[in-house]
Amino acid sequence: MVGAPAVEDAVARARRWPSLGVGLHIVLIDGSPILPPSDLPALVDGSGRFRNDMAAASIRIFFDAAARRQLAREIAAQFEAFAATGLRLDHVDCHKHWHLHPTIGLLVIEIGQRYGMKALRVPSEPLPVLRLVEKQSLSMKSAVTELCAARLRARVRRHRLKSPDRVFGLAWSGAMTESRIGGLLAHLPDGLTEIYTHLATSNTFVGAVPGYRYVDEFNALLAPEVVAAAKGGRIRLKAYLDMGGDPLAV
Repeated sequence: MVGAPAVEDAVARARRWPSLGVGLHIVLIDGSPILPPSDLPALVDGSGRFRNDMAAASIRIFFDAAARRQLAREIAAQFEAFAATGLRLDHVDCHKHWHLHPTIGLLVIEIGQRYGMKALRVPSEPLPVLRLVEKQSLSMKSAVTELCAARLRARVRRHRLKSPDRVFGLAWSGAMTESRIGGLLAHLPDGLTEIYTHLATSNTFVGAVPGYRYVDEFNALLAPEVVAAAKGGRIRLKAYLDMGGDPLAV
């Protein structure tokens, strides 16, 4: 998040790990813009932060040409800010997966490719695999997400961008526990898979989402059984830009 308060610390840490695949997490909702708020009247509230009314904002972006122009400028500014760090751009996604919105998704692809973007997350999570780990029902939200993800994936392919075949972390966002991650690793389908988590060493900090189990997710990735499974013979660990012909990857 190039506009977040700790971005300088994050960049400094990333520079110490040159093999780390660092992505741009574009923030257009529930955060602060890179551009002056006065340049983005259709996108920000009275405090100068992006609006949090995601449904209303989605409709406005779709129908309001001025909002789309402001959106395009802010997206470009965030790509520019990432480029200024000197880090290799491994992949791109949007906060709260808002690039599933057809207008935002298209702008991210068109603008991102001008800045060398070669990989974009498509948040598509197969329900049958989740059900192998624990009982899970299809919700209206997940059904809509899958429809939007299918459209985004088609655009990604047309623009010859890289993307994993599936992404896990949506249904259990903030609760990717050891049993869930271990279960997913045990039932990975063939192909390219991303498993994402939200890590922290405390559950209480500025910006923490109520109910998110940050510490449990942190400990899950350090659990010996999870580490052993991730290093198993069936799995190849890699960054987005390293996606290749291996049959299975995380």
